[in-house]
Amino acid sequence: MRTKGVLLICFILVISLLCAGCTEKDKEQDNGASLQDKTWEEIVEEANGTTVSFYGWGGNEKINRWLDTTVAVELKERYNISLERVPMVPNEYLPKLLNEKQLKAEGTIDIVWINGENFYNAKNQDLLYGPFTQMLPNFNQFIDTDSPDVEYDFGHPVEGYEAPYGKAQMVFIGETAVIKKLPTNHVELKELAEKHVGKITYPDLTDFTGSAFIRNIIYDIVGYEAFLELEADKEVVREVIQPALDYLVDLKPYLWRQGESYPATIAQLDNMYADGEVLMTMNYTPFHIAGKIADGTFTKTSQSFLFDKGTIGNTHFMGLPFNAPNKAGALVVINHILSPEVQVTKYDPTVWGDLPVTDPNLLNDQQKQLFESVELGEGVIPQDILLQHRVPEMRAELVPIIEELWREVVLGHE
Repeated sequence: MRTKGVLLICFILVISLLCAGCTEKDKEQDNGASLQDKTWEEIVEEANGTTVSFYGWGGNEKINRWLDTTVAVELKERYNISLERVPMVPNEYLPKLLNEKQLKAEGTIDIVWINGENFYNAKNQDLLYGPFTQMLPNFNQFIDTDSPDVEYDFGHPVEGYEAPYGKAQMVFIGETAVIKKLPTNHVELKELAEKHVGKITYPDLTDFTGSAFIRNIIYDIVGYEAFLELEADKEVVREVIQPALDYLVDLKPYLWRQGESYPATIAQLDNMYADGEVLMTMNYTPFHIAGKIADGTFTKTSQSFLFDKGTIGNTHFMGLPFNAPNKAGALVVINHILSPEVQVTKYDPTVWGDLPVTDPNLLNDQQKQLFESVELGEGVIPQDILLQHRVPEMRAELVPIIEELWREVVLGHE
């Protein structure tokens, strides 16, 4: 009898330990699952009086100001939600989430600003909650849910694990007081660099704009179609992009500092352009130039331009961590940002200049008028022209391979 009793006690202890290991995960699943069963009105009520933390890149004061004022003020007035913006990039918050998952720790982040390879890695490591977009009224009403820009992120299916935040597209910016004909392809860009030695450069690839610039050059030389089904193998990728690597090596001697070093950030390149140190800059926010001209940072002779074959466009998203402590509040905040009335505020170049994710065909006449009345300012390319020259992003897993090859072949070339 004593042996049976001991065995029973051991069995109970083992079951208890197994259940304890599941408790945190079950709690997270229950938290999310319970929201799925609630009406939107019940979710809004649950979010009332709470604080929502928003983690994302904080390197642009205009964006920070928009979140801290326009968005935060309206959230407080309409939903009694306090928005807490925390400037932290994915390379910092993703290890934090992974650590919390491993330790089964309480969550501290409600919303993350994310896309690309960071989303790909986070989703693969089960660091995100979802799917959740089907619960958002504004997502269902104003977003083209079948659009590739919404369904895919750097070539990978979103599957409801993140909601669109805004759209970006690479544009180049040139000083037309000096450059009489802005380049329309990589050949003309090299001719410009040869004519104005030391006056052209691009950001280091540690900056996402610098990395995007390199991918644009690759697309212009070998075409984006070559990457749609390309195997994510270093030697396979090298063979495909070798003509572009050769081009970038040939371009180096004509660049600022002969291509031995590059501006660390796009902000540094903007400052160099504003000071006349270089004749070109670039940006992923296509209306960025208007705000810079308006505040006197860039000259009135600055002009945005594109390559004839197009430039890379992508969507940036918002996601919920798997252990977000305030999922209801996070959903209300994201839904609010997806409204046409909020999207139009960041469309204004003096505020941000971010392309909206709302579909014009799903807006009423009054909402359409809101966007049409925005003064885009000087030096910009109209949105319809941008969209005609928009090419898709590469799959996320190809990006670090290309960056590694650039460092080895281009930066390391003597």
